[in-house]
Amino acid sequence: MTARVVMYGTGVCPYCQRAEALLTARGVDQIEKVRVDLEPERRDEMVTRTGRRTVPQIFIGDTHVGGFDDLSALDRDGKLSALLAV
Repeated sequence: MTARVVMYGTGVCPYCQRAEALLTARGVDQIEKVRVDLEPERRDEMVTRTGRRTVPQIFIGDTHVGGFDDLSALDRDGKLSALLAV
């Protein structure tokens, strides 16, 4: 079992797809996707929660990880698995 993962993104964002692929490779079987392109009001929610306007914006549990580059850096540093562990 892994921590709850929420990802704000769009349907055409290549970094969103890469983030999803990395999370899946690390054992995440469910990602709660918030599509800000389909629900524009959720973009305001994302900006309020993160202070960022770009996608993806990823939360693992209550921790704001950031975007794909941040997620990838956590993985390279060996810290992603611990964050995903419940």
